[in-house]
Amino acid sequence: IKGDQISASIAAASILAKTYRDRLMSELDKIYPGYGFAKHAGYGTRAHFDALKTYGACAIHRKSFRGVIQE
Repeated sequence: IKGDQISASIAAASILAKTYRDRLMSELDKIYPGYGFAKHAGYGTRAHFDALKTYGACAIHRKSFRGVIQE
């Protein structure tokens, strides 16, 4: 918990992971248009849940995730 505040290497890894995820989600947005992955990066925003209601889960959604099951 709060490791990025204690360790520079943890903070750097966190930044790299977020940058990678943002780029990946932008690419997945092109493959799965309509879900808004480039904008919300797959986080549980209202827009993401609205897209799930409209389109259902796509191949990259974790089917075991409570938010996907409920929508």
